[in-house]
Amino acid sequence: MSEMIRRHIRFSGRVQGVAFRYRAKEICGSLGLTGWVRNEYNGDVEMEVQGPRETINEMIRMIYAQPYIHIEGIESEEIAPDPDERSFRITGGW
Repeated sequence: MSEMIRRHIRFSGRVQGVAFRYRAKEICGSLGLTGWVRNEYNGDVEMEVQGPRETINEMIRMIYAQPYIHIEGIESEEIAPDPDERSFRITGGW
């Protein structure tokens, strides 16, 4: 089984007003990933996602393939996993 990792990701581009968060929640749920996603005031979308590295990479590929979403940049860093997290949700932001 693959190592469980957690990534903090910031997406920039045309990522708000295009159902990004709802599609991310659906994709992550279908892949068994946990974490959260939220809009930021500057127009970016911020996400923390946890699961096997290959599955997280597949999630990013699937989001790139979504209609209307145009990702211009991704900042990503690996952070400590949350062993108690059990779902993927849309949180805070505005």
